[in-house]
Amino acid sequence: MSKGSSPDKYGKVVKLLQILSFILMLGMVVLCISFLSKNNISVSNVGALTQYLTGGTITIALIIIGFSIVKSFALIFPPAVLFVLSGIVFDSMWVAVLVNAIATACSIILPYFLGKFMGMELVNSLKGRFKAIKKLDDFAGENSFALVFVFKAGGLMPSDLSSLIFGAMNIPFGKYFVASNLGLLILNVLWTLLGAKGDLSNPLSYLYALPALVFAILASVIMSKRQKKKALSQTTETEVINK
Repeated sequence: MSKGSSPDKYGKVVKLLQILSFILMLGMVVLCISFLSKNNISVSNVGALTQYLTGGTITIALIIIGFSIVKSFALIFPPAVLFVLSGIVFDSMWVAVLVNAIATACSIILPYFLGKFMGMELVNSLKGRFKAIKKLDDFAGENSFALVFVFKAGGLMPSDLSSLIFGAMNIPFGKYFVASNLGLLILNVLWTLLGAKGDLSNPLSYLYALPALVFAILASVIMSKRQKKKALSQTTETEVINK
């Protein structure tokens, strides 16, 4: 970190990246809506989209992967949206899961290294803007692989924001990358299943995603209990030392 850098400066850099990514995503969304409207494509017949794109499945896959990379700098855009979309537009659910897995792997790299470059000063600069970051303070000291896995799979923090923070925390890239992909794979399958097999106009279809919610709750409870146990252990050790 250079002498002239500061937490406030890093916060401004992140905010600028967010603004640029939102502008790019907004432009892509507007183009998509215009295209769908022009060709009378709706949720009920969105599978017909492949007929209008040169390259078909490959083209759609590249678009989803590209959008996933761009949205990674928005920090709070939920990956579940793209997972569901893939489930809708691809004929095979497993092709959709594969495309989502590739998109996920690509999207978690850049925020991680951005955070790694900026360091812990970035964490301090973002605490005031993102309350979710404070959750990491509660779980500090946990096994890094388990920490990343639970935060990704449990949705305890927006995925891209957590990637940025894990990089700033200097968690080893190998552990981070594997744990992130495994954690998000759970959400990938569940949300893609919703898009592929569910009817988005039917509220009952959202029960496909119920396991993800249950896992998030369980993960939060387990991590909270571990933290309380750790705090109690530290308190006991302090009392023994004082005696």
